[in-house]
Parts: sequence; C-alpha cells; structure tokens
Amino acid sequence: MEIGISTFVETTPDVNTGNVISHAQRLREVVEEIVLADQVGLDVFGVGEHHREDYAASSPAVVLAAAASQTKRIRLTSAVTVLSSDDPVRVFQDFATLDGISNGRAEIMAGRGSFIESFPLFGYDLNDYDELFDEKLDLLLTLQKSEKVTWSGKHRPAIQNLGVYPRPVQNPLPVWIGSGGNRESVVRAGLLGLPLVLAIIGGSPLHFAPLVQLYKKAAEHAGHDISKLKVASHSHGFIAEDTQTAADKFFPSTQQAMNKLGRERGWGHYSRTSFDSARSLEGALYVGDPETVAEKIIHLRKNVGVTRFMLHVPVGSMPHEDVMKAIELLGTEVAPRVRVQVAHWEKNSEERH
Repeated sequence: MEIGISTFVETTPDVNTGNVISHAQRLREVVEEIVLADQVGLDVFGVGEHHREDYAASSPAVVLAAAASQTKRIRLTSAVTVLSSDDPVRVFQDFATLDGISNGRAEIMAGRGSFIESFPLFGYDLNDYDELFDEKLDLLLTLQKSEKVTWSGKHRPAIQNLGVYPRPVQNPLPVWIGSGGNRESVVRAGLLGLPLVLAIIGGSPLHFAPLVQLYKKAAEHAGHDISKLKVASHSHGFIAEDTQTAADKFFPSTQQAMNKLGRERGWGHYSRTSFDSARSLEGALYVGDPETVAEKIIHLRKNVGVTRFMLHVPVGSMPHEDVMKAIELLGTEVAPRVRVQVAHWEKNSEERH
C-alpha cells in the first residue's frame, strides 16, 4: 500500500488577513514539502497543473524537477497533466527529463482536468474536449512504447519516423489515467491496462467500489493481468496531533476555497455541517489525528481496493508549518499504521482462500 501527498500549489487569500502569498514563495514552499515527504518515508508526491491565479503550478514537471535532486526515494508525478490542451511530445520529454534527474522516479498522471482555462490559453476548442484527450493519449502511449515514432491525427501535425529524446530511465515511463468517477474513463483505463487514479472528494468513497470492479473487468476483457493493476485515490484531508485541532485548522481555508469554486460552478454553500459529516468513517474527508486518518485509509483499502492513497493537502492556503506537520505525521505515524494493518489483513485473506 503506497501512501503519498498531492497538491495544486494553491495561492488563495489567507482567511484571517486576506493576504495572498506570491506564486514564487508558494512554489519554494512546495519543494520543501516534497523534500520532507521523502525524508519521512512517503511513497509519492503529486503536483497538479492549473492555469489560473489561485494555483501556482502551471508546469508540474518543473516543480517536481526542483525537488528531484534533493530527494532519494519518493516517486514524483503530475496530478494531473491536462493532456487535452498540451503537446504529448513535450509532456513525454518533460517527464523523461524528470525521470533522468530523479533516476527513474517520474510518473505522468494524464487527465482531462476539471478546469478549462488551458483550452483558450493554448488555442483549443472546448467542443473538441473528448476528441482531444483520446487523440493525445494515443500519441502519448505511442511515445511511451517506441523511441522512433510514426503517428498521425486530426489535431496535431503528423510525425514521420522521428526520434523523441531524452529517453527515460524507466521503460516504460509510467502513465496513469486520472478520473473523477466517469465510467467511460474507468473502462478506457482498464482496456488499455493502465493504472487508474480516482479523485474521491465527495460523497461516500465506497460508491467508487463498483467503478474499480468495472475497471478490472474491462482490463480482464482486454487480456491484461488484473493482479498487476494499480488503483490510486486522491482525497482532501489534514492531520494534526488531535482530531479537533485538525478539523478546526483545516476547515476555514477549505471552506473558502470550496465556496469560491462553488460560486463558479453553481454548487451549494459549503458549511461546517457538510465538512463535519464528510469526516465520518464513510465520508470523503481524511481529517483527524493519525489513528483516525489511518483507520479511514484502511477502510478504503478493504472496501474499494485502492493500492495507493494520496492525501490532498491543503485545499486552500494554510500556514506552511501546518502543512509540513501534516506531511510529517502522514509519513511517520499514519503510513506505518496503514502498512502494518493492510499487510496483516491481506495475509489473513490469503490464508482463508
């Protein structure tokens, strides 16, 4: 069971002062967070791609590369790369470069993205939203398989027997499919035999169990070995020494960020009642002391079948020292609990069968 962190490198106003830290400062902070995550034994760190004022990372590979030479073991991934509005050749080159710098620790998490700012920015038509992703994923996977590439499509100039460099350390360079729970994207990942990442940020995480089964059925139908498939989840959360402190620290900035997005998307008001309800064992918020968060991750592993859990922290801007403490607790107290319990549960399960 892999445990890690994901972030969108947010720069939302401080809930108490209204001050906004610079993109430069937040980028430097997130590099420190990646280095700490490595030091405390976490398995993976993901950085999301956005093209708007309240997130500082438009180029995850650059941010991850800044941390690569300061880390030794942790895997470094986008979370996600908005493949529909990017050039797959450049994406592959960027992450192959990261793979070289990190000596084989890079991953690409490819998705459509939940924001649309990158489409007009790079000259793409939203009417081609689905077609763009399908075509560009095809090219990315072609690049993953071969040094010399011949390819043609509708939205990008053709490539005729050209080499793409540098080559990554890993062969193949891992490509995951990110999904918010869309059945079509889950089936696509299964048919391609690619690892799947589910954004579980609302409702009951247990509702995603049928999607995981659908993913495995699609993979099995396509002839892939389902025992080798990886399923990850990405969920909002925060850890402190005690559960009340964790909730009280995490709520204000999370509420502010969620209500800002809510106004853009027509969501209802995000209240403390909604927040506290989502902290229950069956809810999608992983907020509490180390024992509480570990229990929820184990519950997710047993009932949904994820093999990797990524805690998304913070949601809105929080003091850097609080985020660092949460990362430390995830690595030193939560992850060991989860690994021991999951290993024990899986051993007993094997013995019963």
